[in-house]
Amino acid sequence: MSKMGQKVLDEALQLELSERAELAAELLASLDGEPDADVEAAWAVEIERRASRARSGDDAGRPWAEARDAAKDALSKR
Repeated sequence: MSKMGQKVLDEALQLELSERAELAAELLASLDGEPDADVEAAWAVEIERRASRARSGDDAGRPWAEARDAAKDALSKR
């Protein structure tokens, strides 16, 4: 790490926990680059679709334990 980076780190470590968390989130977000407008728009449509189904009762979802186990199973097959 450069001297400047070390200085910034040392100063950041003096911040309150919530400020450090916010700073860390901003730094991580900066690594992603600029958001893709098409992807953002597609996610907004998908989120609204899912929320609408949940509100209407068309999709009751499934219990957390079942969803968690399915995710674990899918990940273990990778």
